[in-house]
Amino acid sequence: MGLGGIGIPSLILILVIVILLFGTKRLRGMGSDLGSALKNFKKSVKDGTSSKDESASDEKVEDQTANSVIEGEATEKDKDKV
Repeated sequence: MGLGGIGIPSLILILVIVILLFGTKRLRGMGSDLGSALKNFKKSVKDGTSSKDESASDEKVEDQTANSVIEGEATEKDKDKV
């Protein structure tokens, strides 16, 4: 007995049916798509943990610039320069 009552002959039969339905080329493409999706997922999880530290320092810089106010009036000469 294999997986939950499914034996080796049953697994081989299921594999043959899947190959007949989809074809080897399409199965190979689905396998490579799944592999690249998992690779990108692992990469994004890895980058997500390291980018938390970087984003915390970026937020501090943004908070400092948000609190600073430049006061003054723009004259007609200044408006023309911009």
